[in-house]
Amino acid sequence: MGKVTGFLEYGRLEEGYQPVPERLKNYKEFVIGLREDEAKLQSARCMDCGTPFCNSGCPVNNIIPDFNDLVFQGDWLNAWTTLDSTNNFPEFTGRICPAPCEAACTLNVNDDAVGIKSIEHAIIDRAWQEGWVKPRPSAFRSGKKVAVVGSGPAGLAAAQQLARAGHDVTVFEKNDRVGGLLRYGIPDFKMEKLHIDRRVEQMQAEGVQFRTGVLVGALPADTKVTNWAKETISPEQLKAEFDAVLLTGGAEQSRDLPVPGRELAGVHFAMEFLPQQNKTVAGDKLKGQLMATDKHVVVIGGGDTGSDCVGTSNRHGAVSVTQFELMPQPPEEENKPLVWPYWPIKLRTSSSHEEGCQREFAIATKAFLPGEGKDKGRVKAVKTVRLQWENGKMTEVPGSEQVIPADLVLLAMGFTSPVSSVLEAFGVDRDLRGNARASTDFIGGYATNVPKVFAAGDMRRGQSLVVWAIREGRQAARAIDEALMGASDLPR
Repeated sequence: MGKVTGFLEYGRLEEGYQPVPERLKNYKEFVIGLREDEAKLQSARCMDCGTPFCNSGCPVNNIIPDFNDLVFQGDWLNAWTTLDSTNNFPEFTGRICPAPCEAACTLNVNDDAVGIKSIEHAIIDRAWQEGWVKPRPSAFRSGKKVAVVGSGPAGLAAAQQLARAGHDVTVFEKNDRVGGLLRYGIPDFKMEKLHIDRRVEQMQAEGVQFRTGVLVGALPADTKVTNWAKETISPEQLKAEFDAVLLTGGAEQSRDLPVPGRELAGVHFAMEFLPQQNKTVAGDKLKGQLMATDKHVVVIGGGDTGSDCVGTSNRHGAVSVTQFELMPQPPEEENKPLVWPYWPIKLRTSSSHEEGCQREFAIATKAFLPGEGKDKGRVKAVKTVRLQWENGKMTEVPGSEQVIPADLVLLAMGFTSPVSSVLEAFGVDRDLRGNARASTDFIGGYATNVPKVFAAGDMRRGQSLVVWAIREGRQAARAIDEALMGASDLPR
C-alpha cells in the first residue's frame, strides 16, 4: 500500500482532453494522459483493500492494487510487468474500456473511485516509451498448428498466448488489415491504429503469421457486414491443415429497424459508416463514402457505437446531430449502496456528446420519411413518438408524434449475433442467441460440438467489451494448449 492516508488526502484526477474546436479538426487521439507525478498521487488513493473488488470487477483480473503501489513507489518497470501478466493489450483497454474495475472500487462506495484506467493507460504508454515491450518468442516448438479465425482482441490475445506456448499460429482476417472491430469499428480519435500495428509487429516476431483478405466459410450475398476479402478458404481445408481451429469473429450482425421507409437512401447501419472513415484515415481512397457533411444526422441507439457515430459526424461537419435512445433517461448518479460493486446504470456523457449532440430519451422511430422532387427516394425526416415506461412495459404517449429532419440516419442499436453463415459452414451448434455453443468450464472449455473447433469472444458470448474478448482469448488459448498437449502452463 503506497500511502495509508492517500485516499483521504487526494481527490480523483481525470485525464484531460484537448479543446473541442482543436480535436474536431482531425481524427487523432485527444486524451491527455496523466503525468508521472499525477499518476503517483492517483495511485496513492488505492486503499489496498483486504478484498480488492476491483480485481474481480476486471474481466482479465488485473492485479490492480499491486501495480498501483508500484506506480506510487516509482517502480514503473515492475508495474508494467504486473499489468502485462494478466492483460496482453493494456493500450487497448486503457483507452476504450469502460472500466468495470472502477465501478467495483471500494472507494467508490462513498467517494470517487481510484482512476484505475488512467493509471493503466500511463503504465503501458511508459512501457512502450521505455522499450520494455519486446517480442517473447518461445524456445520450445510443439509442432502443432493452430488457426485463429478473426483478428479482433479475442483472436489476437489467443494467438499471442498460443505462440508463446510454442505452437505455430496463423491468424485469418477477412478484411485488408488486422484488428477486427478494433480496426474497423473503433474510431481513430478513440484509439489510433498504430497501437494495433506495433502489436502485430511484436506478434510476428514471436512467430504468429497473419493472412488478411481471407474469408473463412461464407457470407450471405446481401450482407451488410464489412468484407474486403480477396480469397476464400473452406472450413474443411482449415480442419485438414491445422490441429485446432479457434473462431473469434466479432458479433457483426447489426440489429435492424424494419419500419416504413427503411429502404430509403440515406438510412444505413453504423457499421457501414464507421469502417469507411477508418479506411480513409488509413490512407485508402473510397468512392461513395458515406459522409455527414452539411447534413442533419439522426443516430438511433444510445450506446458506444452510437456515440462513435456522433463523434465521426461532428468531424465530418454535420449541421446537427441527434441521438435517439429507446429507454428513459437514467439517473445522473447511481444508488451506490444498491448496485455496488456491480456495473451501475446511470447517465453517461461521452466526449463525443460533449462535442455537440441533442440526446433524446424514451423515443421510438415510427417511420423514415422521403423528400420531394430530386430528393424523392431519399430520407429527409424521421417520424417519432414519445414513450412511457411502467412496470417494465413500454407504451406510446398519445399525441406525442414529431417529425425530425434527417438527411442521414445511422442505425446503432447493437448487434444480434455473429454472422450465422460462418458458424453454419463449420457445423457449429448455436445457442438461443445465435452464438457458438461452448462452455467456459475449466475442463473442455471453449470447445464446440465440432472436433478440433473452438470458439471465444463475441463469437461465443455475443456482443461484449474488448476486455471480455481478451479474457476469453486467453482462456481459449489455454484450453487449446491443454487439448493439444495434455497439460498447459498458460494462465487462465
